[in-house]
Amino acid sequence: MTAGIAIGYLLSLFLTNKKISSARNKAENVLAEAKNKAQELVLEAKDKVLKLLDESKKEEQTRHQQLIRIEGMLTKKEEEIDGRAKEIEHAKEQLEFKSKDLDRIKDELSLQIQKQISELERITGLGRGEAKNMLFKKIEEEYKEELYHGMKKLETGNSEELDRKAREILTVAIQRYAGSHIADATTTVVSLPSDEVKGKIIGKEGRNIKTIERMTGVDIIIDDTPETLVVSGFDPVRRQIAKVAIDKLIADGRIHPAKIEEMVEKAKNEINEKIKQAGEAALFEVGVGAVDPKLTYLLGRLAFRTSFGQNVLLHSIEMAHVSSMLATELGADVSVTKKGALFHDIGKAVDHEVQGTHVEIGRKLLQKFGVDEKVIRAMESHHEEYPYSTLESRIVQAADAISAARPGARRDTVEIYLKRLEDLEKIANTFDGVEKSYAIQAGRELRIFVTPTKIDDLSAMKMARDIAKKIESEMKYPGEIKVNVIRETRAIEYAR
Repeated sequence: MTAGIAIGYLLSLFLTNKKISSARNKAENVLAEAKNKAQELVLEAKDKVLKLLDESKKEEQTRHQQLIRIEGMLTKKEEEIDGRAKEIEHAKEQLEFKSKDLDRIKDELSLQIQKQISELERITGLGRGEAKNMLFKKIEEEYKEELYHGMKKLETGNSEELDRKAREILTVAIQRYAGSHIADATTTVVSLPSDEVKGKIIGKEGRNIKTIERMTGVDIIIDDTPETLVVSGFDPVRRQIAKVAIDKLIADGRIHPAKIEEMVEKAKNEINEKIKQAGEAALFEVGVGAVDPKLTYLLGRLAFRTSFGQNVLLHSIEMAHVSSMLATELGADVSVTKKGALFHDIGKAVDHEVQGTHVEIGRKLLQKFGVDEKVIRAMESHHEEYPYSTLESRIVQAADAISAARPGARRDTVEIYLKRLEDLEKIANTFDGVEKSYAIQAGRELRIFVTPTKIDDLSAMKMARDIAKKIESEMKYPGEIKVNVIRETRAIEYAR
């Protein structure tokens, strides 16, 4: 038993020693391999370092050679610059020397000339001024006729050339824009679906037609002409409002004073929209760009104004085109000239509401809406109320004359007639308490509506007499004018 244990122990010890010996051998082998690998890595690293050092040395040598080459080039350039600087300095010295030499020669020449002049003065006994005057006089006398003919020829030739050129420019401008002209009348014809409508428009005891005339300020003429009635009035806006209102009443079928007032208000709104569209269309056609909306509206109102029978808006558009062509030919500012021509009569849009000439009113309007001062100076001289301050102002005046002088463009008698009607309304509106006034019946009647709270019956009679006297003293007219002062009281309440 003991022997077996001893043998087992010895066997176990033997195996353990054998394992330890084997592990030691493996460790020694691993360590040897590690040392070999470490030596290989060290050798490899040394090779790489040596290669890098070689490459660095080669690169350093290359850069050194480049630096030597650059340094040589810089040295050469520096030598060249020094050489040029010496040449420049030498040339400068030579120029200074030549300049001094020229100054010396100039002084000597001046001295010689002075000596010669003094000698001539001594010989002739004349001073320099006297000799010059004598010489000029001698030449003038000798060549007087030739000089006169030459100057006359130049003057005549230039004048003829300028006249020819001016006629050519104006002719081309007129031919390039040949717009049509339609003189506005003072009546508007309204077509009716049947003669029965005439009775509805007249109304019971004429109340409907009187309401239309009172609301619109026109004269409604109903005669034997089948299916037509005539709206008469000098103001195109009022005539158009009346026509639109009557068309709407006929379409609606219900014609009575309350409906008439409603349709007249709708017609006014519709005409205001048309006025705005007319102004925008004019701006677009002329191509002057956007302006203040209020100024656009005022421009559109000119579509319903006439000057000697000529539509003012069409006249202004035509002027803008003609003046643009003239400005192009003459080298003026085309944009300024266009605007000056288009807005030259803008004062006529409100001249029946504001005191002053349409030129002065137009200047104030353009200043109010911030229009360029150059445009104002261009438009203010078209009636020579202001001096011509720019070339553009003369072009606008010329374009105005061209447009107005076209055959058939204007009718003096119509304009005089319309002016008389406007003056009648202006006289009435100067009286306190007048609400609105209308010149109707071709100027034979002045219908005036007064504020009933300010004017009583007695005052109305006195106002009619005073207005009649003022018309007699301030106006010339054929026949007689009926002054009709209307005082009307209305009581209005709403049931809710």
